[in-house]
Amino acid sequence: MLTPVLLSGGVGSRLWPVSRESHPKQFLPLAGELSMLQETLQRTLGLAESAPLVVCNEEHRFMVAEQLRQVDLAASALILEPEGRNTAPAVALAALQAVRDDPEALLLVLPADHLIQNVAAFVEAVGKAVPLALQGRLMTFGVVPSAAETGYGYIKCGAALEPGLYDLERFVEKPDVETAQAYLESGNYLWNSGMFLLRASTYLEQLGQHNPDILASCRQAMEGAARDMDFVRPDAAAFAACPSNSIDYAVMEKTDAGGVVSLDCGWSDVGAWSALWDVADRDADGNAVIGDIILDNCQNSYFRSDSRLVAATGVRDLVVVETADAVLVADRDRVQDVKRIVEQLKTEERPEAALHRRVYRPWGSYESLITSDRFQVKRIIVNPGQTLSLQMHHHRAEHWIVVHGTAEVTCEDKVFMLGEDESTYIPLGHKHRLANPGRIPLELIEVQSGAYLGEDDIVRFEDNYGRSS
Repeated sequence: MLTPVLLSGGVGSRLWPVSRESHPKQFLPLAGELSMLQETLQRTLGLAESAPLVVCNEEHRFMVAEQLRQVDLAASALILEPEGRNTAPAVALAALQAVRDDPEALLLVLPADHLIQNVAAFVEAVGKAVPLALQGRLMTFGVVPSAAETGYGYIKCGAALEPGLYDLERFVEKPDVETAQAYLESGNYLWNSGMFLLRASTYLEQLGQHNPDILASCRQAMEGAARDMDFVRPDAAAFAACPSNSIDYAVMEKTDAGGVVSLDCGWSDVGAWSALWDVADRDADGNAVIGDIILDNCQNSYFRSDSRLVAATGVRDLVVVETADAVLVADRDRVQDVKRIVEQLKTEERPEAALHRRVYRPWGSYESLITSDRFQVKRIIVNPGQTLSLQMHHHRAEHWIVVHGTAEVTCEDKVFMLGEDESTYIPLGHKHRLANPGRIPLELIEVQSGAYLGEDDIVRFEDNYGRSS
């Protein structure tokens, strides 16, 4: 039975300022109306015989669940990594979960943040690889290179097994330009996509043979896992002891059971803004334009605006990306260096490294509109049927004004409803709760006032999401 496994642990720092630690690129609609996670799920629908497994960061669990709900899909399990340990342990967690339900499970392992333009070609390649995977091969998808790309690792194909299928000879690190050109001309090298098709039991067997310490840690973590609805929480202490390693290094470079399926499907790992320029629709001057943009005499550039007008004149070969709290301007050939900007932000402990102005929570989101010394204004959106924690603040009072939908408000021992254009006041130190009993999103404006307005001034008494004090 084929089970998709989505690896959703990346942070996408090269796509800053749109992608951030709290809301990385797999949750963003970068190349269409759906997020990259949702696109990845959709292209498995004609292949999968069982619900997908998703391996993700603990902090992203409700974001994953909400994005699945939006496309009317359910996961068989959301496996929550206590911390990142690279792809070999992530796949091991999924394999251990899968064999609980089906000892013969066949796993289609897919990063959740890749782009595939020709889904039919991808489906065809999966179909070609299935018989070999069922025979015990660990199949990796090698992308037919379209250029001497230095940003990808490569796979050298061995003997041809049948058209488009090969023995796996070796993996090769990201090459320099001359080496990449030689790979391209040889015809024996494919880009390493990071996608795999393999039996769960075979992978666990090979992992135990070549990296038994990883398998032992993951097995112990899953044996001690807490299970809450669709959430599977591996034991944190056991998983922390697991070595960090990629599936390439831990298994694929060591196994004698590797195989390669050739894939020509308009694939990209969207590892930089230039990759989005490559796949975007462009105007006659070679410009890709997303959002409210005015251009004059600009060529071969990528412009993206999320919240305001961006105007440019007389520039070429640039990337310009605007968000509510940051603007990036970069040479289109140097966008890989954006990660250095993110590292500097982290060093300076600036919130822009991790958070957007709009912050997502299990119940919806909030967005800071105005911040001053003793007050701030937020826009709060509560999803239908969701409830915030019963909480109290020591240092601030709050005014709530409903602008869309209906709110159920608890303040001390009173519970009452507020409709649009109605408001209420939550005094400092009062227990309170906000809920959306309706079928449409609840939107309100919150004005906070007090001596301290930090998010850590909160005492939770009851919470639907396991965050009570």
